[in-house]
Amino acid sequence: MNDISLTNSDVVELTAWRRRLHTMPDVSGEEVETAREVVRFLSETGPDEIVEGLGGTGVAVVYDSGVPGMTVMLRAELDALPIEELGDPEYRSKVSGKSHMCGHDGHMATLAAVGRALGRQRPAKGRVVLLFQPAEENGAGAAAVIADEKFRDLTPDISLSLHNMPGIPLGHVHLKDGPTNCASRGMKIIMTGKTAHAAWPETGISPVSAVATLLPALSGISDGSVENDDLVRATVTHVTIGEPAAGISPAHGEIWVTLRTSTDDQMSALVEQAETMARDAAAADGLALALSYQDVFGHCINHPAAADILRAAMDAESVPHVAGQAYRASEDFGRFAKVSKSAMLFLGAGESHPALHNPTYDYPDDLIAIGARIFLAATRQTLG
Repeated sequence: MNDISLTNSDVVELTAWRRRLHTMPDVSGEEVETAREVVRFLSETGPDEIVEGLGGTGVAVVYDSGVPGMTVMLRAELDALPIEELGDPEYRSKVSGKSHMCGHDGHMATLAAVGRALGRQRPAKGRVVLLFQPAEENGAGAAAVIADEKFRDLTPDISLSLHNMPGIPLGHVHLKDGPTNCASRGMKIIMTGKTAHAAWPETGISPVSAVATLLPALSGISDGSVENDDLVRATVTHVTIGEPAAGISPAHGEIWVTLRTSTDDQMSALVEQAETMARDAAAADGLALALSYQDVFGHCINHPAAADILRAAMDAESVPHVAGQAYRASEDFGRFAKVSKSAMLFLGAGESHPALHNPTYDYPDDLIAIGARIFLAATRQTLG
């Protein structure tokens, strides 16, 4: 593949498209209109194949050289967040209570920029798959894509992704080998006893004592750090006991707690620890216990070979980069490590830029071309 650069016209059009996406956010699992817009925009680049309905609403856009070789997958996310936008750009969200406060609109525009270049000239060998993945924010999307039979024909050898990151200088990159994002899951603990008159609580079975025991016990689980790749932590996020009535001793207690660890192995041990605590507390007071999980994310770990591809690409494009550190936040891109060598880089959105999920966040448009240059250089080095 020759050195293909984006034109000034490309940058203007891609910026306008990113802002269009910003006005029309879809939350996890509801990305129908966003996916339709991706198909419309990328169809103009003349790809060899477009696969729709992947893992739900996902879209894969394929550029095939026709020459045997590896498959390189570049991934962006389709979904927005259930957050009311409080900033006031001209292109602010038109959907009440929903907005692109994580920058997935910019990630999609970056992949669209790559598609523009690949539409003009294919790689020398192999193929590039641009994956627009649904439902990253709730951890369900990557697993659904991989489980989809349509993904079998798209399975990559190398998977690459980026995420913008406020707090890092604009256009600078953090990229490290090994763990980059924590495993996490929301654990719901429900304990059920028997109501009683508040004057005779001894005639019922109340979860109050069990809840009172579990709250400090779960909150006390905190060890290690992301810097040392050994973080283990539980964070209580929601608690309810009984009904808002003064005359009833309660029968129902509910605790929501987020479990977070640097690696999947550590998560298995933490789940066992938290479940044992819950079972012991419930059994001590004769309570029925129900446990369930939501927003389940595996860890994200960069394969050294895939990370080296990105480092070489950044060197070729003179993009400044350092190793950086892992992040407590979770990312479901890590699931692609089970089917390919994968790596994610963190592209600086500016040291004083509003944080991710902040209601005034907005993706810096300058990052579209920078991210695309890195990805195009990575495909050149891998596929020629």
